[in-house]
Amino acid sequence: MEEHRYTYFKRDISWLSFNYRVLMEADDPHLPIYERIRFLSIYASNLEEFYEVRVSEHRGDIMKKNYIDESAEMSEESLEDITREVNRQQQDFYRIFGEGILPELRRQRIYLYQDSRPEAFHVDFVRNYFNEEVFPFLSPVTIQKGAMTFIRDRRLYLIVSMRNKITGDPYYVLIKIPFGKAPRFISLPSHEGVYYYMFIDDVIRANLPVIFPGYDVEGCYSIKISRDADIYIDDHNADGSKAIVNEIKTKVGKRKIGALSRFMYDRAMPADMLAYICESFGIEADELIVGGRYMNLQDLVKLSNPVGAELEQKAPSPMRVPYLDETGSIFRAVTQRDVLLHFPYQSFDYLLRFLMEAAFDPEVEEIKITQYRVAENSAVINSLISAAQNGKKVTVFVELKARFDEENNVSAAERMEQAGIKIIYSLPGLKVHAKVAVILRKGDRTDFAYLSTGNFNEKTARIYSDMALLTCREGLVADVNHLFSVLERRTGSPVFKHLLVARFNMTPEIMRMIEREIEHVKRGRRGSIILKMNGLHDRHMIDALYRASENGVEIDLIVRGICCLVPGRPYSRNIRITRIVDMYLEHARVWYFYNDGAEDLFLTSADWMRRNLNRRIEAAFPLLCPKIKREVTDILQIQLQDNVKACTLDENLANVFKHDDRPPVRAQQAIYEYFKRSSF
Repeated sequence: MEEHRYTYFKRDISWLSFNYRVLMEADDPHLPIYERIRFLSIYASNLEEFYEVRVSEHRGDIMKKNYIDESAEMSEESLEDITREVNRQQQDFYRIFGEGILPELRRQRIYLYQDSRPEAFHVDFVRNYFNEEVFPFLSPVTIQKGAMTFIRDRRLYLIVSMRNKITGDPYYVLIKIPFGKAPRFISLPSHEGVYYYMFIDDVIRANLPVIFPGYDVEGCYSIKISRDADIYIDDHNADGSKAIVNEIKTKVGKRKIGALSRFMYDRAMPADMLAYICESFGIEADELIVGGRYMNLQDLVKLSNPVGAELEQKAPSPMRVPYLDETGSIFRAVTQRDVLLHFPYQSFDYLLRFLMEAAFDPEVEEIKITQYRVAENSAVINSLISAAQNGKKVTVFVELKARFDEENNVSAAERMEQAGIKIIYSLPGLKVHAKVAVILRKGDRTDFAYLSTGNFNEKTARIYSDMALLTCREGLVADVNHLFSVLERRTGSPVFKHLLVARFNMTPEIMRMIEREIEHVKRGRRGSIILKMNGLHDRHMIDALYRASENGVEIDLIVRGICCLVPGRPYSRNIRITRIVDMYLEHARVWYFYNDGAEDLFLTSADWMRRNLNRRIEAAFPLLCPKIKREVTDILQIQLQDNVKACTLDENLANVFKHDDRPPVRAQQAIYEYFKRSSF
């Protein structure tokens, strides 16, 4: 079958399907109410970033006539599709908020006011709070056509429609809700056992006559905008690392004034008022997204829980690993056998112990590590600084171009540099996404490597599901060393014997393993592939999976986010797509190839997106210990059996729950129980 006969989901619509799956969790009455609120907040936050990056990219391409991936017509069509789908999802979002979240809060005796008229027993409190905590920070601005009033992104505004009581002249006034000066949700005095909260938006609405004496207020409506927050760093011609750092600092500072990508308005706003606002601020029709009375509802995660833990979903505490605790020394334990850690099911503390042991071991000469997203006040960074202060040579590759973490990464890099750590900044034109470290010791002493699917970040390790391998296998350690030679620009043509590294040997090896499964089927044997990842977008990879399916290879995909492969077609009849959204963010990437029973397993930092395979340095590493291979295979099977939180993705991009008559399997709970039973 020729490749052009294959079909693919659009990347952005596929992502919106994933985000809708997040919203479905907020609609689940079986979850505690504050867990539902958390998912509602995640949905809104995800959508905000989507408009800041992806939609802005589309608009930028159209404005510049820079159609790299799509024709002008297709780019504009994509924006139309996005707007249509987002408007559909927004209806469900506000339905869930109004008909699901608020009634359940009231059932728990938590009342969140939904208009500007507080009960009589709260009137004085609201008025006094407004006068003392809010009014001093308000700066209303009259909206006039052609005015240069600037609207900040990620900020909330109210637009007030009013008339002069004497002349009858109409006015529209813009009020920025004071960000950082007062909480979004104001806690009011409880009354008869009920806890009351009020949006700061409504505190302002309730006091509009105080702000505008001499005017009749006719209406008050929320608006917000999103701006282009992506930044392009031209590091090809940067004169040294300091130039890169300075450019990033400059570009990040300009993020707040990027081009408009979305104007969201209260659906209750009159059409003539909306038209006036659009004309005044130069807003185009295709930039409009219908919202509700309340926006920036990602702030809901800040709503206090006055009742207690029973209204929240409590994640189980990370488990200890008996083998590592009993052995005492991480080095000694890894010398005896490979160790695979599973976060957040198991404690991230073992990585910190590994680094701290390296910092104080007199035989350790050198530590090399990559950093993509650095935690604030990072314990990992503290361990590396301790190592440098103890006389170890420490080299850290810091990816400055990690989106939205640029400033934090720069700050961490400068702190490490001051402590004597050698910092390598970003490779020109590439992002380094591999998560690896190597510990080198004197003479013939055993060296160690750490390879992971996730970041060296103790905060995300509590909420992201990842796997990390500790090993002293010489071949793997040598390959990690070769990778650092690339990062240090000491070689441009390394030879990797075990690692699969993007831009070097990763794509050819993946293709070879897929073709091998096809050959096994052609010879009458079984062919099976299981791939777990966060995104599947690269068409060459999708085409290879289509070909494998056509030839009878059984393929299971566990894809959390973007998935452009279309199931249910003749050429994808042997492909099944599973999506799992639960309390932990599924982040581990796993590749399984049956290989006629020999079972090749890789863990990796790489998704099958074009950017990962072509514009990043990624690493995939094989699992060579039979017990560890069985452990990871068991976990994949548990996830495929999930019939509580797992959905299949159908040919229309719908998330269809796998609910059936089998005993319930909730994969993340089942995996936790699996590790509790495991003695390995």
